[in-house]
Amino acid sequence: MPAYRHLAVVALTALTFTGCATMTVGSYGDRAIDFAQYRTYDWGPPDALPTGDPRLDANPFFEDRFEGAVELQLARKGFGRADAQPDLIVHYHANITQRLEVHGVEGNCTTENDCQPRASEYDSGTLVLDFVDARTNKVVWRGWSQGIMNGVIGNQDRLEIHIDEAVRRIFERFPGT
Repeated sequence: MPAYRHLAVVALTALTFTGCATMTVGSYGDRAIDFAQYRTYDWGPPDALPTGDPRLDANPFFEDRFEGAVELQLARKGFGRADAQPDLIVHYHANITQRLEVHGVEGNCTTENDCQPRASEYDSGTLVLDFVDARTNKVVWRGWSQGIMNGVIGNQDRLEIHIDEAVRRIFERFPGT
C-alpha cells in the first residue's frame, strides 16, 4: 500500500472517532521538509473512491467550489499552478457517512422516559487534502477537516460556506506561513 494511501486510512480512522464536534481540523507533515522549495502545483487524478453520498457524487458544484477554494488559498500562499512539471501534486478525498450517536442516561431519572437512552443520526463529512512531492511521489503534507453536514449537502449556500470554512481552516495549518 503506498504511503499516502496508508496515511489516508489512518487519518480517516482517526476522524471517525471525533464524534459530533462542529468542525475539527488537523494536519500532518514532515517538519524537516523546507516548503520554500515548492512554488508550483497541479491537481492529481480524481479520487476513484466514492464520497459515500450520491447527493455529493452527482454535484459538480462541490468539486468546482472545493478546487476553487484550494486554489485561492494556494495563491494567497504564493503558489502558482504549473501546466508542466509542478513541484507539488494536490490530491483530495471527500466522504460523507451517516453516523449514530447514542446519548446515555445522565443524572437522576424523574420519569420512565427520562431513563431511556436517546440516539441521534447525523451526516458526518470528511475532507482530506494531500500534497505530494512530484519528484519523489511522497506525501509531504496532509490536512483534513471533519464535521457535521446535516442540511448542508442539499443546500448550495450552506455547502459553499462549509467548503470555504473547511479549506480556510485546513490552510491555517499549512507549513511555511
